[in-house]
Amino acid sequence: MSASNHLLDQLAESAPRHLEELMEWLRIPSVSSDSTRFTEVKQAASWVADKLEGAGLSVEIMPTQGHPMVYAESPKIDGAPVVLVYGHYDVQPVEPLGEWINGPFEPTIRDGNLYARGATDDKGQVLTHVQSVCDWLDSGQPLPLQVKFLIEGEEEVGSLNLERMLPELREKLACDCVVISDSGQYSDGQPAITYGLRGIATYELTVDGPSQDLHSGSFGGAVMNPAIALCKLLGSMIDERGRVQLPGYYDRVRELNPGEREQWAGLPQNDAEFADSIGVEELFGEEGYTTDERRWARPTFDVNGLTSGHQGEGVKTIIPATAKAKLSFRLVPDQDPDEVTAAIEQHLENHCPTGVRWKLEADHGAPGMLAATDSRFVHAANRAIESAFGVLPVLIREGGSIPIVTRFQEVLGCDCLLLGWGLSDDNAHSPNEKFRVEDYYRGIRASAILWDEIGKLN
Repeated sequence: MSASNHLLDQLAESAPRHLEELMEWLRIPSVSSDSTRFTEVKQAASWVADKLEGAGLSVEIMPTQGHPMVYAESPKIDGAPVVLVYGHYDVQPVEPLGEWINGPFEPTIRDGNLYARGATDDKGQVLTHVQSVCDWLDSGQPLPLQVKFLIEGEEEVGSLNLERMLPELREKLACDCVVISDSGQYSDGQPAITYGLRGIATYELTVDGPSQDLHSGSFGGAVMNPAIALCKLLGSMIDERGRVQLPGYYDRVRELNPGEREQWAGLPQNDAEFADSIGVEELFGEEGYTTDERRWARPTFDVNGLTSGHQGEGVKTIIPATAKAKLSFRLVPDQDPDEVTAAIEQHLENHCPTGVRWKLEADHGAPGMLAATDSRFVHAANRAIESAFGVLPVLIREGGSIPIVTRFQEVLGCDCLLLGWGLSDDNAHSPNEKFRVEDYYRGIRASAILWDEIGKLN
């Protein structure tokens, strides 16, 4: 029972079908945060459930208080490892729509890349594992381990229902290792295994002033402008050196160990090329840390959106009655989102200008995570990725957040493998999201070989 040449040849022959199936799934606009898309989100769940069931897996569409989860499993094999593949079929909103070259749900191939919302985050990546398992079973060979799938529809809105239901699903989801492909390679041609994720805490901050918009000539200089007050508050949260100014914000932050810093320093990071790739003249961040260290292992504060006053064409000279900002903090392991909320509230209380009132609404939060870097599953993934990509992966952390991963570790007591096939310029969460077609195929091949390598661990 191995990833035979016959199976690998079959994967290559099936490449056109694999691509067409991904494009078919991407045409379904499964935006979980859009209440008008409820039917389409359910349709995306049914699509992957049908794909798994058609390959002979036992499949269940599990309802939640929101969007459904798809669970599937191959037959249990006595004495063999059990792997749980986690991913999500929901996608981010598509605005600003006018910046898309093609429609976000009209999959288009240009220059070897497949463009569509969800191409890399996460339909394309999770489908690599679905395709590898389905083709393995279709080849007539039994899998050398049991593979379970949990593909949810609410990752982009915080996975709250999965987190709530996870304890009652402990026995169903029991496994030796969770495999997740919702991250990326380190760079083009340099695959990676991710062993750390930052956590997150998100908020909406509202600053209220007068009971209604006021004429800026008649009242300007006599009342505090809520938009100015909001800007002052936001500016007070971070200094010119990139340090967040909340009380106690760094108390739980682990310093990077020298070995980790040395390993990352050996990666081919080029700040000038990185800045150019994202269209800025120079980079900014916390003093004393490299770009990779800032992105992966240091906590942050960002403003995600601002709303106040007149937004239409032309000038309207008013003092707005209210101003709002959407905020996010990326957290590192040991930082507690609830403690961050308390620190924000204390900071706002201490720094709010007179004449206005503030209100903070917490959205969702999750702690960061770290996984083992020397486990037998990491060694198995090293062999599988090297075979498929032609180069050994490097070990990295990722600055983004997958909120449910820490809970998997806590509730299931399992190892975690984060294997990303995407690239840093794949525009996840942005217009013109893409996934390189060749990396999609390599991901399928790496996944198929991974089942063989993990199966040998029993």
